[in-house]
Amino acid sequence: MRKILLFIAFCYSIHSNSQTLINIFDKTNFQPIENVHVFINNQPVGTTNHKGQIKINTKAGDQLTFNHISYESNTIKYEEIVNKNFKIYLTQKTNLLKEYTVSATRFESEKRNTAQAISIIDKYDNEKFQSQNTAELIQNSAYAFVQKSQMGGGSPIIRGFEANKVLLVIDGIRMNNAIYRGGHLQNIITVDPQTLNNVEILEGPGSVLYGSDALGGTIYMQTKQAILNDSSTFATNGNMFIKTATANKEKTAHIEVNIANNKIASLTSISYSNFDDLRQGNNRNPFYGDWGKRLFYVERINNKDSMFVNNNPNIQKGSGYAQYDIMQKLLYKVNSNIQVLANIQYSNSSDVPRYDRLTQMSGSLPKYAEWYYGPQKRLLTYLQLEQNKTCILYDKMRITPSYQNIEESRHDRKFNKTSLNHRIEKLDIIALNGDFFKTIQKNTIIYGVESSYEKVNSTANTENILTNISTPLDTRYPDGGSKMQRASVFINHSYQISEKFSFYEGIRYNISSLESKFIDTTFYHFTFDKIKQKNDAITANAGMVYKIAPFFQLNLNYSSGYRTPNVDDLSKIFESVPGMVIMPNEKLKPEYTHTIDFGYKTNIQNNFIWATNVYYTFYNNAITTEPGTFNGQDSVMYNGQLSKVLTNVNKTKAYLYGINSQISISLNSNLNFIGNVNYTYGRIETDSTDYPLDHIPPVYGKIGFQYKTKRLNSEVNMMFNGWKFTKDYNMFGEDNFTYATNYGMPFWITFNFYASYQVHKIFQLNGGIENILDQNYRVFASNISAPGRNFKFGIKFIW
Repeated sequence: MRKILLFIAFCYSIHSNSQTLINIFDKTNFQPIENVHVFINNQPVGTTNHKGQIKINTKAGDQLTFNHISYESNTIKYEEIVNKNFKIYLTQKTNLLKEYTVSATRFESEKRNTAQAISIIDKYDNEKFQSQNTAELIQNSAYAFVQKSQMGGGSPIIRGFEANKVLLVIDGIRMNNAIYRGGHLQNIITVDPQTLNNVEILEGPGSVLYGSDALGGTIYMQTKQAILNDSSTFATNGNMFIKTATANKEKTAHIEVNIANNKIASLTSISYSNFDDLRQGNNRNPFYGDWGKRLFYVERINNKDSMFVNNNPNIQKGSGYAQYDIMQKLLYKVNSNIQVLANIQYSNSSDVPRYDRLTQMSGSLPKYAEWYYGPQKRLLTYLQLEQNKTCILYDKMRITPSYQNIEESRHDRKFNKTSLNHRIEKLDIIALNGDFFKTIQKNTIIYGVESSYEKVNSTANTENILTNISTPLDTRYPDGGSKMQRASVFINHSYQISEKFSFYEGIRYNISSLESKFIDTTFYHFTFDKIKQKNDAITANAGMVYKIAPFFQLNLNYSSGYRTPNVDDLSKIFESVPGMVIMPNEKLKPEYTHTIDFGYKTNIQNNFIWATNVYYTFYNNAITTEPGTFNGQDSVMYNGQLSKVLTNVNKTKAYLYGINSQISISLNSNLNFIGNVNYTYGRIETDSTDYPLDHIPPVYGKIGFQYKTKRLNSEVNMMFNGWKFTKDYNMFGEDNFTYATNYGMPFWITFNFYASYQVHKIFQLNGGIENILDQNYRVFASNISAPGRNFKFGIKFIW
C-alpha cells in the first residue's frame, strides 16, 4: 500500500508543481533540525521551523540542497526524497566546524570572521559527556583547565588566569561580582549543565565587549530557548532523564517542558542531583606512598569528637553534597519584529564540605571537626526586550535589566572544640545592559552601554554547639557593608575589505567606585574605618583575518584587558592556607593586560582541520599575594592560631605566553580523530630571578576518536596533564603546594569512553566509562583526588 501511495505522489509531481512537506532530522538522535536552509536548483526557498519541517513547491527533476551551519550539506534529487518518504537526515559536523558564536560579538555571528580563539561546547557534547556539573563539562572538553578544592566545585583556568580574572557570563549577564576572589572559585557549579544550549570559551582579554575581569578569557554560557510553534493552538514537547555514576553514587533527575503556540512560549527546567562521597582511583604510584589516601574521618558521638580509621581510604569521606536547579522562561512575541523574554534561574545546594580542610592534621589529631560551605544560593531574574527592525541607529536592539541575589557562607569548628564559626555573605546586584547591532554595507558596528550596582552584606558569629549561645566573630568582609558601582560604554567595528581580508577594532570606557565600611574594630585595630576607591579604564582591541586560500586562514589580534579591585581584593580578611592570613590593602590599583595573538587555521575540504594560536601577554599592576605586615607586625592571631600576614599587592610587571592547538581529521564518513593541547608559562618580574606566577597549569589536553552513525554518537579519548614541578610553584599564592608531592604534582593520563544511543526517536540511552584504568591522580592545585574508574549510565525520554 505504501509503495502505491508513493507512486501516485511521484506521478502527480511529474505533471505539476506540488506543495510538499519535507521533514529534516538529525541522523544521530532523530530530533528535528530548525533553521535548515533549503535550496531548489541553487535558489533559496526558505528555512525549516522548530519541527524541522518546510513546505515547498517542487517537482520531478528538481535538485534540493539542505544547508545548516552545524551539519554537513546534503544535495538530493526530488525522486530520492519521494523514495525516502519525504524525510531527510543530516550528519553533524565535527567539533572544530562549529561556526556560530555569540561571545565574539554579543550577537550571533560567524566564528570564522573573528581573530580571537574561541572553543565551543555544544548541546551534543553536553549530552554525550553526561557531566555532573558545568565545571566538569568544561574539564571534559579540555578547552580549559579546571581546579577543584572539593567535589562540590570547579574553578576554570584560561591562559593562566583564574577566578576573578576569568569572566563568567550567562545569557549576556555577568556572573562575576564584588566578592569573586583571586583564589579558587566554585560559583560556576550554580549553572545547571542540563539547561545549557552551548558554552563558548573566548580566549584572551575580552574587556572591550564584557568589561572588567575578562583578563584571561570569557566563559559564555547560553541557556536553552523557549521555542514558539507555527500554530495558534498550544502544543507541548520536552524531555526527562535519570542518570547515575558509580564513583560517587550519583543520582540525578531532570525534566524539561516547552509549552507554546505562535505567540507565547514557556520553558520549564528542573534538575536535582545527589552525590555520595567520591571514590578516588586505586592504582597508585608506589613512589608516593599514601599520598591522597583518606586515612581518617571525624564523627561526633555523645557530644564528643572522635577520630575513626577509614576502612576504605579511597573513599574521600566528607565530599558528598546535593543540589537542585530551576529555570523558567516565558517568551512573548509582540509582532514579527519585537519579542519580550522573562527568565528566572535559581540554584541551591546542601552544605558542601570543604574536603581539603577536613584532611588537615594538627599534630596527631585532625585540625577540624567541621568545615563546610553553607548552601550556595544563586537567583537570577531578567527581562529582555529584543527588536529586529532596521532603522538609522540599529538593525537589532536588545535591552536587558536584571537582578541577582547571591548567598554563600563558610562554617568551621576545630577538633574537640565547641565553637562553630559562621561567616555569611549576601549580595544584591542590579544591572542594565543595552546592546545594539548595525550593518552599513561592508561595515558591522556593535555598541552598547552597561551599568550595575552591587551591595555586599557580611555577618559572622560563633555558636556554642552545646549551649547554642552565639557571640560576635570577625567578618570576612567589612561589617558595615560594601557597595560597588560600574558604568561603561563600548563600540566594536568590523570591516569586510574583501572576501579574503577583514579588519576589526573596538574600544570601551569604564568607570567604577567602591566603598567599604568597618564598624566593629574589636578584632583588628585598623588605621582606617572606611575604604573608598574610584577608578576608570580604557581598553581597546584590533585584529585582522586574512584568508590566503580557501583552505588556509591567518589571524592576528591585539586586545587589552583590565580588572578593577573589588571588595574581595581590597578589604577581605581570609586564611588562604593554614597559618597564613590575607589582610586588607586599601592602596590596590586596577590590573591590566595587553595580549598579542597570532593564529592560523587549515581546513582542507572539512577532512583535515588544524587550528593553532600562540600568544604573549604583558601583565601590568598584577594583583598577587606576598608577605606583608599589619600594624608593623608580620604575624597576627587568626582563629586561635598565630598566622603569617599576607597582603594583596600590585606587582610592577608579569608576563605569560603559550600555545593552543586543535586538530580534527576525518578518517571516513563516520570516524574522526581529534586532538587538543594547551601550554602556558607565566612569571613575575623581579630585580633578580623571575618568580613563578600562580594559577599556571602544566601542559594539558586530550586526543581521541569520535564515531558517529545513525543512532550512535560516541567518543574514546585520552586526557593528559604534564608535571608541575616544585620550581614552578608560587609558594605564597594559590598553587596549593601543600596538597602535592614533594616534587610537585605528577603527570597523569586517563582513558575514557562516552556514548549516546538513540534507541527510538523518544528513547535515548547514554553511558560511559571514565578513568578506565582506575588511575590515582590529582589535578594541579586541587585538594581532592580525581574520581577513580567511573561507570556512567542514563536514560532519556523525549516527547
